[in-house]
Amino acid sequence: MAADPPKLRTWIAANERLKKLKNAFETKYGESPLFFAYAPGRVNLIGEHIDYCGYSVLPMAIEQNILAAVSANSSGVIQLANTNPQYQDFKVSCTTEIVIDRGNPKWYNYFLCGVKGIQEQFGITSLAGMCCFVDGTVPPSSGLSSSSALVCCSGLLTAEANKKSLSKVALAEICAKCERYIGTEGGGMDQSISFLAEQGTAKLIEFQPLRATDVRLPDGAMFVISNSCVEMNKAASSHYNIRVVECRIATKMLAQARGVDPSGLLKLSQVQTALKASLEEMLALVDEVLHPEPYTREEICRFLGVTSEQFATELLSANTQILTQFKLHQRAKHVYGEAARVMRFKSVCDSGPAESVQLLGELMNRSHASCRDLYECSCPELDQLVDICLKSGAVGSRLTGAGWGGCAVSMVPTEKVESFLQSVREAYYLPDPRRAAMEKQSLFVSKPGGGAAILLAD
Repeated sequence: MAADPPKLRTWIAANERLKKLKNAFETKYGESPLFFAYAPGRVNLIGEHIDYCGYSVLPMAIEQNILAAVSANSSGVIQLANTNPQYQDFKVSCTTEIVIDRGNPKWYNYFLCGVKGIQEQFGITSLAGMCCFVDGTVPPSSGLSSSSALVCCSGLLTAEANKKSLSKVALAEICAKCERYIGTEGGGMDQSISFLAEQGTAKLIEFQPLRATDVRLPDGAMFVISNSCVEMNKAASSHYNIRVVECRIATKMLAQARGVDPSGLLKLSQVQTALKASLEEMLALVDEVLHPEPYTREEICRFLGVTSEQFATELLSANTQILTQFKLHQRAKHVYGEAARVMRFKSVCDSGPAESVQLLGELMNRSHASCRDLYECSCPELDQLVDICLKSGAVGSRLTGAGWGGCAVSMVPTEKVESFLQSVREAYYLPDPRRAAMEKQSLFVSKPGGGAAILLAD
């Protein structure tokens, strides 16, 4: 995964960001970095909150990334620093157990997830000492996967510093697993696209087994990302894990209703596979079996024939134990509908009909409506922003990422991009001083970027 060294020297000479990070590293640590590692953020074009249900998603890597300068040593200590002054320095012993603080996650806890993942994968009792200086251009808590990019960058550089070799698929799977140390029960999309992305193409990411297929996006349109400026840290709240739990319970209920043993099933895709049903048939089954009114714990326990204790330990996560009501019909309806929209999106891209831009835009709009109404993972600011984007010339616009804040992604005809940017700027950012101050890094066009890589410094 390492780049050709002469090519890197040329890149450093021409790349102001790399040059600045190299100089900052040398000032901080009194030595030159041995190598650089980077991992990109991502924008999910369609397929929200369905990766952890086992369904395919359709993201692309963005040009914004997490970049780290690294040296390896025998100090027995991992030292971390960040170019952003609001993120404090941190150091940890290589020989003590790495502990991840779930209760109040700091930036370095995400870094430690990657370190711990590699350590456990190879059974390393004493990690190589490292000095690391991290620089990020992915806006934090924006739904563009800054946290997963940091985990991926950390896992990649830890493997390199400890002279361990892994495929990109293996690294993606390890980083998806180890990010759960922070308490988020994600499905693996963010880590997969961060490693498997290729310049110039979106990817259909499928799971079990993990694989990525190129999706050629249509000519004549560009994707524009706009940040609502509402921050959402999914590890610091229970919103995300509540949805995971509701989907898990819906899985059990649908299986039970159709005489399928629910004991080994945790994902909605597994019920579909067990029943050999189409997505349309699963949507009909949801309407038939699950009522739209919220379910109580007692009702679920009666339906599944489990005790309250079994329900709490087998179905709930640590930060969802206090829940008393669960919206199962709405969550399952979103997941099966969104899974169908992903496959339709890819089909339109593959066949390339003349009206493909319009068709893709309609799918994005339906996706946002489902996220807003059925999955309830939007927020007033995101809905306002999506509405402004559509009025400004986008053919499709939707929230992207976990939601409850963060970004929208809009599909805009190429000839309308400049007027679109100006219109969104005037309608959403400029009237609010806080948004206006963030506008330069909050509204931008993005092309599909490449995946994570190591760059040797010699």
